[in-house]
Amino acid sequence: MKETLEALVAEMVEKGILFDEARAEFERRFIQRVLDLAHGNRSNAAQTLGMHRNTLSRKMGELHLVADNHADARKSTRSARA
Repeated sequence: MKETLEALVAEMVEKGILFDEARAEFERRFIQRVLDLAHGNRSNAAQTLGMHRNTLSRKMGELHLVADNHADARKSTRSARA
C-alpha cells in the first residue's frame, strides 16, 4: 500500500493539486466509505473513525457529505404503505 500511496502523491504533485484540495478529497472519500459501511449510522461511523459523533457531523457539513440512513428509508417506506 505504501508504494501505491507514494505513486498517488507523486501524481498529484505533478498535476499541481494543492495540499488543501488533496486533504479534503481524502477526508471526503474516507469518511464516505466508513459511513457507507456503517449503513449511514453516524454513531458507528464516528466510533470506527475514532472521533466524536459531533465532530463527524461537523466534518460531514464541511465536506458536504450525506449519510445514507437506511433506518430513515425504512420509516419512509412503512409510512407510504400505511
